[in-house]
Amino acid sequence: MEIAIVLTLLVIAVVLFATEKLSVELVTLIMLIILAGLRIISPEEAFAGFSSDFIIIIASIFILSAALEETGILDFVVVTLVRLARKSTNLMLLMVMLVTGIVSAFMNNTTVTAMFVTPLVSLSKRINTSASKLLMPLAYAAILGGTCTLIGTSTNVAVSGYIAKAGLEPVGLFEISGIGFAIFVVGIVYMMTIGQRMLPSNEEQQLADEYKLQKYLTEIVVMPDSPLVGQLIFASDLTTLNFRMLNIIRGKDNFLPDFRTRIAANDVLLVEGDLDNLMKVKETKGIEIMADVIVEKDLVTENIRLAELLITRQSNLINRSIKEVNFLQRYGLVVLAVSRHGETLRTKIGSIRLQLGDLLLVQGSPERLDQLRGSSNLAVLDAFEPLLFKKRKGIMAVSCFVVAILAGTLNILPLSIAFLMAAIASILLRCISTEKAYNAIDWRLLVLIGGMTAFGTAMENSGAADFLAQGIVDLLGSFGKMAVLAGFVVLTVLLTQPMSNAAAALVIVPVALRTAAELNADPRAFAIAIMLAASVSLVTPFEPACILVYSPGKYRFSDFIKIGTPLTFLLVVVILLLVPVFWPL
Repeated sequence: MEIAIVLTLLVIAVVLFATEKLSVELVTLIMLIILAGLRIISPEEAFAGFSSDFIIIIASIFILSAALEETGILDFVVVTLVRLARKSTNLMLLMVMLVTGIVSAFMNNTTVTAMFVTPLVSLSKRINTSASKLLMPLAYAAILGGTCTLIGTSTNVAVSGYIAKAGLEPVGLFEISGIGFAIFVVGIVYMMTIGQRMLPSNEEQQLADEYKLQKYLTEIVVMPDSPLVGQLIFASDLTTLNFRMLNIIRGKDNFLPDFRTRIAANDVLLVEGDLDNLMKVKETKGIEIMADVIVEKDLVTENIRLAELLITRQSNLINRSIKEVNFLQRYGLVVLAVSRHGETLRTKIGSIRLQLGDLLLVQGSPERLDQLRGSSNLAVLDAFEPLLFKKRKGIMAVSCFVVAILAGTLNILPLSIAFLMAAIASILLRCISTEKAYNAIDWRLLVLIGGMTAFGTAMENSGAADFLAQGIVDLLGSFGKMAVLAGFVVLTVLLTQPMSNAAAALVIVPVALRTAAELNADPRAFAIAIMLAASVSLVTPFEPACILVYSPGKYRFSDFIKIGTPLTFLLVVVILLLVPVFWPL
């Protein structure tokens, strides 16, 4: 009975993770409550994952990464790299991938990707190259670079913590560097050759054309006898018809309205709304419809600009609607459209809940846009302004990171203590403030990993791990250990499509450890193969690093499938060939 309950909960979790009807951390906590309530796991086992040392390691690395970013040293590296490689697109692409991979071996790959997106988009415009030729290789390099060290991804740290809890030796800081380097090199060679030929070349368009605003924007002239005269702009008869007021031309002035603005006679209103409501407006007395076609010059003046804003990983706007955050009042910018996964959203803008990687087309003053430079919530894609390089504090932050790595590698201190010490030192040295350090931690990820660790315990306690292990042995055992290992690797790759990498690995590892025991194989070899497989699944753009480049690169879903599937296949082959070499079965 318990086996059926655990496996049913697993299926439900996979479906909820895939559909995102509920946030992943909420789903994880609900699963824990059910498992503990049914006595499949004890309260101590339910929350043991949250007190594990690998949670401390992951949180500390988030803080250290943010400290490096805060001091401007990462922007300095980006600027130097672009300056050196801008004469040749191929050289620049190679250099970007190499540096991205190296940095990502020690930092969160989503953070590294976000760091490069804005400068690469800006640079692509300067050198007349499509951003789509640069951004997908950037994301792939960041993801694959994370396979080179234990701390390269949270998945590596989580799997290492789980196998240590199971009584096996944890993964060493550089134990996987050999195979990780091979994976990284194969990825670079592929993207510089086959992948580069398949990358789309999306032509640069005017923003109004790109977001197809012409179908939704209309200019309305308010005649002196119109009942609109004197009405508050955001409480007018037009607003009740679901038109959004974007800007007003009054005499020689063209300006953005605010909540105090009243409509005056002879105003020309640039409004957004659908065609059905436009037909109703044409019947209204005292107004005249002017333009049937709106072009970008109607949206841009000397004091008003169009720009694209990217929702970053650390943004506190994620999962909140544009209306809920009072976007216009907060930033002084009007959101005209939202680009998400290749789809442009233009209607009911205020109710759209923002997600990681969303691209917002906004209209506003240059001063307001400049105020967003360096914001942790939004990245302005039209130009790259590096943070001020604080050289002394930058050297301190790097030193803290290096000391932690050396202390952990040489076993002077446990890895968790070494990185926690480095994170605290970076705060004490004022490389980053305490508030920003807390904001830098991805708490959702920590809840997910801690909860899925307990789910692995539930699979062991209920017998679900033994049940699945025996089934896999019966199915593939006659073909040998390598066939079983290949089955687990492929299953991991498939499961990382609807689930996060860490969650998928933590679900499969308990079963793999039991299966290895049944086959008298090395359980660590199975665990490490699954850990690596979780990081090389590039078939779909659901990895956060890929989500960040999806809209700025103007990619289609099929672009990732077409380019990522062959690469994933190659990397799976590399894992299956090299894991038995480094960790004999």
